[in-house]
Amino acid sequence: MRRVYSFAILIVSTGLLLPGCGTSKAEADRETASQELLNVSYDPTRELWKSLNKQFIAEYQKKTGVQLDIKQSHGGSSSQARNVIDGLEADVVTLALWSDTNAIAKAGLINEGWQTRLPNGALPYSSTIVFVVRKGNPKQIKDWTDLVREGVEVITPSAKTSGNGKLSFLAAWGSVVLRDGSEKDATDYVTRLYSHVPVLDSGARAATTTFAQKQIGDVHLTWENEAYFEVREAKGALEIVYPPISIRAEPRVAVVDKNVDRKKTRAAAEAYLRFLYTPEAQEIIAQNYYRPHKPEILRKYSNSFPPIELFTIQKIAVDWDEAERRFFHDGGVFDQIYGFGQK
Repeated sequence: MRRVYSFAILIVSTGLLLPGCGTSKAEADRETASQELLNVSYDPTRELWKSLNKQFIAEYQKKTGVQLDIKQSHGGSSSQARNVIDGLEADVVTLALWSDTNAIAKAGLINEGWQTRLPNGALPYSSTIVFVVRKGNPKQIKDWTDLVREGVEVITPSAKTSGNGKLSFLAAWGSVVLRDGSEKDATDYVTRLYSHVPVLDSGARAATTTFAQKQIGDVHLTWENEAYFEVREAKGALEIVYPPISIRAEPRVAVVDKNVDRKKTRAAAEAYLRFLYTPEAQEIIAQNYYRPHKPEILRKYSNSFPPIELFTIQKIAVDWDEAERRFFHDGGVFDQIYGFGQK
């Protein structure tokens, strides 16, 4: 009996296990010391998150001893929201539109009040929609009205699947109604605009490929950060044009509560999103041509963000829910005018 008792002590103290006895303490410690997060984001954020993840992983390991492996998923924002609702096991979502994140909340995966859990309404950075044109701007495209001139082809992704697509549509709509045009004028304008669109890609990066690599179109309506990426990659073949007015894009972030509680990754996921508001993360955000939340860092990088009148969704709709219903749901304005524009 004394020998059996001694052997039992040895098993507990060393973390050894007899076959079939479950997970050892050593194995449990290894599991605690490494975790995996999945960040489900919208299409043109690959470069941003690559830089942010590298910085956060190093800092988190230094503070906690936990080695993180952060996986990324990218695509059209509305399609990504649907993927999460359908079972993609995101720990955090960093999507293009409030409405996409809130759709996940409505599905019961994100707790109520998600916008209040992080600073600035869960908005660590903002952006807008600008124009990319061919070198020298041969079609002299400077404002939204120029997009519907004869002979101009416009590249923009689908407003059914892409945050870029929805924001481009809304920016075009707002450029009319916020400059003394009526809603009928706006409807007529976007109907004409989409008759100039030869192809609708499903997401922002695919539209970049269509314009920059396939050489289709005269102007590309895209995210400000994507425009800088596109021009840099083109090595002088493309230029950015800032229209006088555009929409303020507000890509909010959230922890997917149902998933992190089941996967036991809440602490890491919450630290990940809080990190976005730190000075070092805000610097990385600005360096990737997203407009940082902190005013002092935005001022520091002001040369990267030329003056432009930016309007919020509330200027052209009650809120995002109303905008989605009116413009983008089945049978909404986009369906009506795009179908008409293709006849």
